Amino acid sequence: MTTPTPSSPKRTSSTHPLGSPPPFGSRFLTPAHSVWSKNAWDHVAPPSDQAERIAAALERQRAQPVSEELRQKYNTSPSRYWDSFYALNHSNFFKDRKWLQLEFPELLAAALPNAGKQTIFEPGCGVGNALFPLLQANENPALCLIGCDYSKKAIDVIHANPLYQTAPPGQLRAEVWDLSSPLGLPASIPQGSVDIVLLIFVLSALHPSEWHNALSNIHSALKPNGLLLLRDYGRHDLTQLRFRTNRLMGENLYVRGDGTRVYFFEPEDLARLFTGTPAYPLPPHPLFSILQLGVDRRLLVNRKRQLKMYRVWMQGKFRKL
Repeated sequence: MTTPTPSSPKRTSSTHPLGSPPPFGSRFLTPAHSVWSKNAWDHVAPPSDQAERIAAALERQRAQPVSEELRQKYNTSPSRYWDSFYALNHSNFFKDRKWLQLEFPELLAAALPNAGKQTIFEPGCGVGNALFPLLQANENPALCLIGCDYSKKAIDVIHANPLYQTAPPGQLRAEVWDLSSPLGLPASIPQGSVDIVLLIFVLSALHPSEWHNALSNIHSALKPNGLLLLRDYGRHDLTQLRFRTNRLMGENLYVRGDGTRVYFFEPEDLARLFTGTPAYPLPPHPLFSILQLGVDRRLLVNRKRQLKMYRVWMQGKFRKL
């Protein structure tokens, strides 16, 4: 085995925008490199046997899907499963998402000293793994960070965090609210008051029938020309292929062992969803324009166990029209 070399800090995004060359400075795996010399490689092509892996996994999953009775159970009150998740894991499961500032430089721009009044809203904020790194990096006294989640337990964990308790007045707040609520925005968020919405692994936790309400609420919250920054799970990611029997809830929709749901997207899914084409029950005019839509295909390497893990994530930037 080749002796591992120290990894230099990442300085470029790992996302490959559709129709564009990969970003300069990425970690490319070439014949001159040993796969074991880094912890991760960017823009990696699927393994040669990926088609066979996908076919075998989907055949196994479709042969024994989740029963109709359990589907109704998991879809009736999804927040209670996330409450149980956070009661068990508190703030120890997800790492702080400092990588967001690399993938979405717009967040850092809003935190600059002279950026002026800016509001960043994160529905589905969990226990604040994106909000707290932004708060710590902030130099803008007029920046307001807002987090919402339908898990009361997650919001309780945020409120108990010393960073939340000592934040300057008006700079950070978090409350319980369901992004897919048919009743619209919470009273604390006026329509058209938000500059940036951050949506990190959130749409995938909703049932596809809830996407329309979620996007309508985001659209209402954003100012004209406001930004929506999204990152979520990609189709045929390692996580999807590892699901076995009694986990398939619907096409590309699964339930984990803890009762939480996850959907796996293709770029075309997101393009249709956010531009409001007839494939989805949205108004006939586009809700958003696409500024960026790309795929992060990465090979993660476990050097100690000699494992290669092929991962796929979706990333997009959308502007309210």
